[in-house]
Amino acid sequence: MNRYFLFLLAVAVFSACRNDNSADGVKEIRGGSNADLVRNPVSADMPTDTSQLARIAFEEKEFDFGEANEGDIVTHQFKFTNTGKVPLTIIKARSSCGCTIPEYPEEPVPPGGTGVVTAKFNTEGKMNQQRKMIYITANTYPNESSVLLKGFVKAK
Repeated sequence: MNRYFLFLLAVAVFSACRNDNSADGVKEIRGGSNADLVRNPVSADMPTDTSQLARIAFEEKEFDFGEANEGDIVTHQFKFTNTGKVPLTIIKARSSCGCTIPEYPEEPVPPGGTGVVTAKFNTEGKMNQQRKMIYITANTYPNESSVLLKGFVKAK
């Protein structure tokens, strides 16, 4: 009886572990790029077709705030236009430093529409020449854009 049980157990394990390529089984995906898996219109293995993507065009990519006193909060709005053919969705915005907080529109910006990325730089503990990059990730080509906030912070 023990042998019979072990035989059935071995058959069950073997059949459960076999590679099943049936329509209702899990299939291994081979070849192609990861971009193809997420249905991205831009793939490393194919010619780049960016005609169906949003495009972000900033009025200015760099802003010099001049001089500020240590402890001031420097705020600037980077205005942009969606020059693409589909709505522009900003996924995230981050800065090169925790002292700079970017804010961006949560709603998609339609083709031809405008929006603003606001950068707030806390100068506390930051002195002399400062350069703060803000990186914007969106459904654009390329998918990451950046703007720069720069200036001089005078000590207290």
